[in-house]
Amino acid sequence: MKPSRFAYHDPATVDECIALLGEHGDEAKPLAGGQSLVPLMNLRLSAPAVLVDLNGVAELAYVVDEGETLAIGAMTRHRTVAGCDQIRDANPLLSHAASLIGYPAIRVRGTIGGSLAHADFVSELPCVAVTLAADFVIAGPDGRRTLPAAEFFVGYFTTAIEPGELLVEVRFPHVGGDTGWGFHELVRKSGDYAVVAVAATVTVREGTVESARIGVAGIADRPVRAAAAEALLHGRPATAATVAAAAEAVAAEAANGVARDLRFASHVAGVLAGRALGDALDRAGARA
Repeated sequence: MKPSRFAYHDPATVDECIALLGEHGDEAKPLAGGQSLVPLMNLRLSAPAVLVDLNGVAELAYVVDEGETLAIGAMTRHRTVAGCDQIRDANPLLSHAASLIGYPAIRVRGTIGGSLAHADFVSELPCVAVTLAADFVIAGPDGRRTLPAAEFFVGYFTTAIEPGELLVEVRFPHVGGDTGWGFHELVRKSGDYAVVAVAATVTVREGTVESARIGVAGIADRPVRAAAAEALLHGRPATAATVAAAAEAVAAEAANGVARDLRFASHVAGVLAGRALGDALDRAGARA
């Protein structure tokens, strides 16, 4: 199939993008890697009247380590996020999750900003962003504003980006030291969309869990934090029994939040949480 007719613009700066998006409002769509938007246009499930191509905006492709935070430009490709030593050293969870996106050809073209703005509720990067409480920098006609991940994702394929605005940067905290990480997803085959995914980080000191973050994708209309399981882990010994209890708590929370007709989703979420938490403890130097 072919897309419906559209006007095409090829700006070179963020300011030009904002001007074009502001001029055309709801009729305009930014085009990043095109790995989600173009297939939808070909199927005529999306029919923007105007495309604003971001691929010529060089200022949106960068990785800057700011000490405790990684600032990543929205047009940074998945291949870079997965393979860049700078990202892998500072945030191996993010790097690993990016390596699981689709196939190599998709990772070459797809971008971190495009994936996050698309807001697929089972996608890897939104799950990691919510887990780590990443910050999203959005540019618009009135300047820039920053939103936490919990406020950025609004619902199925929906974000807090307003017409005329553009996601320009995502900021992730470092993960390392006493903090271990884990990420597991259920896919039908390699490269497929996940059915359920779980990301976790655990900070361990002197054999005790000091803090934990658990994000789950595939049980609601957006990735969510497993707050009860996180609270259960706090102050508990870093043992297999603690992991098992937290995994059960994740499954129980998921059972209350399943938004799709997948009766096994809550069970899968618990199993994947157990694996992700076990990996996190292992990487923190406290084998479960």
